[in-house]
Formats: sequence, C-alpha cells, structure tokens
Amino acid sequence: MPRKKPFSNKQKKKQLQVKRERKRGDTGSGPSSRNASLERGERQSDTSDSETTDVKRINQQPFSRDGRYDPNRFRLHFEKESKEEVERRKKLARDTVLQPVSDKELEVDINDIYPPDKGLGFPRRPSWTYEMTRESLLRKEEKSYRDYLEDLHSRNPIGTLSHFEHNLETWRQLWRVLEMSDVILLIVDIRHPVLQFPPDLYHYITAELHKQVILVMNKADLSPPPLVIAWKHYMTSQFPHLEIVCFTSHPGPSYSTVLQKRRMRRKADWSRAGGLKDLFKACQDITAGRVDLSSWEQKIQRDAAAERLDGEAADGAESVLVEHQTDSALEMSNPAQELYKDGVLTLGCIGDLSKHQNVPHSFIRTQFGKENL
Repeated sequence: MPRKKPFSNKQKKKQLQVKRERKRGDTGSGPSSRNASLERGERQSDTSDSETTDVKRINQQPFSRDGRYDPNRFRLHFEKESKEEVERRKKLARDTVLQPVSDKELEVDINDIYPPDKGLGFPRRPSWTYEMTRESLLRKEEKSYRDYLEDLHSRNPIGTLSHFEHNLETWRQLWRVLEMSDVILLIVDIRHPVLQFPPDLYHYITAELHKQVILVMNKADLSPPPLVIAWKHYMTSQFPHLEIVCFTSHPGPSYSTVLQKRRMRRKADWSRAGGLKDLFKACQDITAGRVDLSSWEQKIQRDAAAERLDGEAADGAESVLVEHQTDSALEMSNPAQELYKDGVLTLGCIGDLSKHQNVPHSFIRTQFGKENL
C-alpha cells in the first residue's frame, strides 16, 4: 500500500474553510468569503497612497462587509520595490567586503541622520474647527498628506528614503495621541536612540503644542552603564529641555552570557522594572503640583514593598485610576486642549512600533498594572 502524502496544517485549515463555505452555500467569491475580502481590500481606493509612488499593502485580514470594525484600517502600507532593485542590492551585499573601522568612524551626527534640507519630518494635521463636517475634515487631511508625500519625494531621489508608513490612518492615530496627551513619552531603544528620535517631532511638540516630552530609553539592561550615561549626556546637550528616563523590565547587572540572560528573564516581574521612580519624578516635576499623583506614588511604594516580601501582594491596595478613550471619542478631539483638565494627567506613548509593536502597551502595564488597562 503506497504511503500517504504529507498533509500540512495550512492545507488542512484551507480544506476545512472550503467545507464551511460549501455548507453555507458560498463558492469562494461570496461577500463574506476570505477570497472576496482579499479582492475587496485590493480594490479599495486609499487616499493615503501617494500618486507618485507604488505602495504595497501587507497584513490583509478577512472581514465581513456588514461588520462595523475594519481590521484593515491600520494595515501597513510601504513603498514597493522592484525585483531588479532588490536583486541589485543583494548582489552588492554579497560582493562588498567589509573592513574594520575605528570607533570614531562609527560616530554619526544627528544632523546627518535627519538632514534639514531633506524634509524628513512628519505630516502635520491641518487646522480645523468644530464647524467643519467630518467628511470635509477627512478630505482636508487627505489633501494635506498627499502634499506632504509629494514634497518628500521631490526632495529625495528614488531609492534614498528608507521604508516609512504610507497609511494615513496610522498618522491620524499619532495626531490624536499628541492632541489628547499632556505629556508625551517617546520610547526608544537605548542601543541607538537617535534613529528613533526625530528632532522635528520633538520641536513640534514642545514649540507648537507647548507640551513636555519625556524620552524613555528602553532596554537599559542591554547596554553597559558608560554607554547609557553617554547617551543621556548627548541627548541632553542636543535638547536641553528634554526629560530623560532609563527603563528596563529586567533590572540588575548586564547579561554576560545568553544562558544567564534566559535565567534572568524567567525571574523577571513587571513590579521589578527599573525606571518607575524616575518616570514618576519626571512627571511630578513637570506637573508642579497641578495634578494629584499620590495614587501612582502609592502603587510604586506597594510594589517595592511586595518585592521585598518576595512577591507577596499587599492586601486592600488601591489601584491607579486609568481613563480610556475610544477611537470615536478621539475622532474630533479639541485642537486647543487644556492641560491637566479636571486635575488628570494624560500620558501619551509613542515609539518605534514597526519593530516593537507591544512596547507602549507593556510600558503602561508596568506603570499601572495589568488590571487597570
């Protein structure tokens, strides 16, 4: 008897999906089928795309036309590269022989990463009023974003820009966070924070929105202490009014081996994260008594006491008040928001989400606890 051909899990899922659609009477092209949703996603007109670039949409998700939530709203949009260009760069990487250089040659000035004449800023939200309808506001934002992309590509030849988000919905989320927040936490990887710290964004928040930025250098445990001090000194010298906090979920000595790193991470706990007191102190200095932060301070003290008791939780502990805002509530946020409204401090987290999608969520969970999210 011949042996059966191997059947992968992916093929099995596809087979079960076809059976379910057949039972519902679908032929694979109905309005709720996966194929139909993929086709709809490719046919949908997206005003966030530049007219001068070819954009590739990835992470397409199936969805029903009758559903209220569109999972593809924040789908990644990146500029598409030709196969010839990809092959050319592959060949160049294989043929190039790397030579060791001195540490001095590895140093790069922040103005070399973000040249002022290249327009490497971020798209601003155009001005608006409450008299405008939602449709007119969206059209104005779309036009402003198209103008931004056209100006950016006119200043930079093809192939000189790195990949960046072309989906306007992603930028709209950034606008909402900046407008709704009193203090902005800009989270970067301490191994090279300059690559994730756009000066144009910092100057916009501080000079135009008149809000404070706290630079959170994440993963401080992965860098030796002299390098951490050097980065803090450099960023402070470039941006004198910038508050800087070093953060790590795994405080303690630097890892010397991979095995030691794994052992340390298994013992890690959110309540033992390093940098909590520094962040609280920075927010306390910024608010200058205009906001009652006592519940936050008490939580930090309880966590420290519980750590001394080897992880035993304190009984009857009060939680930190955390207020949530839905997308619909943020749709038409106040362009001139009052700081610390009703005595509440609103923190906004932004960071390098292309590589660390869960960084802001994990960071907030560390501060206020999982039960308060």
